[in-house]
Amino acid sequence: MKYISILRGINVSGQKKIKMADLKSLYESLEFEEVTTYIQSGNVIFSSKLKNKSDIAKSIELAIKEKFGFQVPVQIRTVQEISKLITAIPFDDVNLVNNDTKVLVTFLSSKPSKSDIENIQKYVIEPERLIINNTHVYLFCPNGYGKTNLSNSFIEHKLNKSSTTRNWKTVCKLHELMGS
Repeated sequence: MKYISILRGINVSGQKKIKMADLKSLYESLEFEEVTTYIQSGNVIFSSKLKNKSDIAKSIELAIKEKFGFQVPVQIRTVQEISKLITAIPFDDVNLVNNDTKVLVTFLSSKPSKSDIENIQKYVIEPERLIINNTHVYLFCPNGYGKTNLSNSFIEHKLNKSSTTRNWKTVCKLHELMGS
């Protein structure tokens, strides 16, 4: 089965540095096949005979800890999940081509509680938008992600979930690279 792993917080501001060639080698050492990395932020597409996404994530996290000496949260998604995520985008009125870096998806480790979902909404200030669909948070930040308070760390804290965020342009490119 084909998967994508999305790593949180590597190669950001000189922290938790991992070269993509080294990351690819690490995945291959775990017996993953067809390993492809995309940009320096920790996006890895691969195939595996394993079916349990949680076990796959834990094995990658442990291997990174052993090889590089630091903890990195890992999110795993299937081709079908990424396809569904793209199809379900709730911003019909947003030009996704012109705003592909202002529309973002935060990948959550698990579905947040109803009360946490309701609570985070009070921090969304128009014209920004935040919509949660199961384990994905769709964001529209028309003034730019660097100017919003709805950062990955903020979402992670308010929803009590490990998370990592990618812009729409990256999500679409990953989908394309997965061969969907």
